[in-house]
Amino acid sequence: LFVKEIEEALLDGRADLAVHSMKDVPAEQPEGLVVGVIPERQDPCDRLLSVAYATLAALPAGATVGTSSLRRKAQLLALRPDLSIIDLRGNLDTRVGKLMDGQFDAIIVAAAGLNRLELSAPRAVRLGPPEFLPAAAQGALGIEYRLDDPETAAMLAFFDHPESHDAVAAERGFLGRLEGGCQVPIAAHAVIDGDMIHLEGLVADPETGKTFRDAASGPRSQATALGVAVAEAVLAQGAKAVLDAVYKAGAS
Repeated sequence: LFVKEIEEALLDGRADLAVHSMKDVPAEQPEGLVVGVIPERQDPCDRLLSVAYATLAALPAGATVGTSSLRRKAQLLALRPDLSIIDLRGNLDTRVGKLMDGQFDAIIVAAAGLNRLELSAPRAVRLGPPEFLPAAAQGALGIEYRLDDPETAAMLAFFDHPESHDAVAAERGFLGRLEGGCQVPIAAHAVIDGDMIHLEGLVADPETGKTFRDAASGPRSQATALGVAVAEAVLAQGAKAVLDAVYKAGAS
C-alpha cells in the first residue's frame, strides 16, 4: 500500500521520482511508470544476530529466533527444525532492541539494513547461499519515474549499476512468474559472471521447511526470461500447492 501511494504521487505529478526498496516493489508496475535505475546493490543476504550465540549451529535446541518473514522461517526450519520461531515485527532498530533486551536468543534481519543504519549485535553471522537464499531483490534500491519524462531518466542514468540491474531483473522475473510479493516464502539469488548470469530460486513451505528449488544460467540480456524459466521449473516440482496455501491463508 505504501508503494502504491508513492506511485500515485508520481502519476499525478506530485513527485518526479521515487526511491524504493526493490524487495518491496510488486512485480507488476502501473502503466506509465518504470523502475529504470538500480544503484549498486548492498549485501543481499541475511544476518543472524545474537547476544550469546556465535553461529546458527551454536543455538541450543528450543532456542527462540525472531522473524516475521515466512521465507526466513521456512529456510530456518529446514536447517534447524528444533528451534522455536517467534514472530518479530517493528522497524529495524526496534527489532535489534528486542534482541538486546533478552526477548529472543537470536533474530534474523537483512544485512543491507544493518549496514545502512550501522546497527549490529555482539554476535552476527551472515546467512547466505547456498544454504540460505535472500528475498528477490533484497539489498537493492530502485528509482522509479514516469515513462514520459525523458529529462529525469537522462539525469538519473549515471546512477544505474548494470550488474545489479541485471541480477535484480532475473530475481524479479522469478518472483513475477510466481505472482509473489515480499511476504511469501519465495527466495532468489542471482550472480553475474561476465556476460552470463546464474540464478537460483526456491519456494519453501513455512510449516514444514520443505523446499522446492532450481537453478539455471543464461545470458544477461535474457535476465528476466531466465527468472521465469527457473520459476517454471520450481512450479513443476510442486511449489504451486505451497503458494496456493499461503495466498489462501493471507486472504482469510
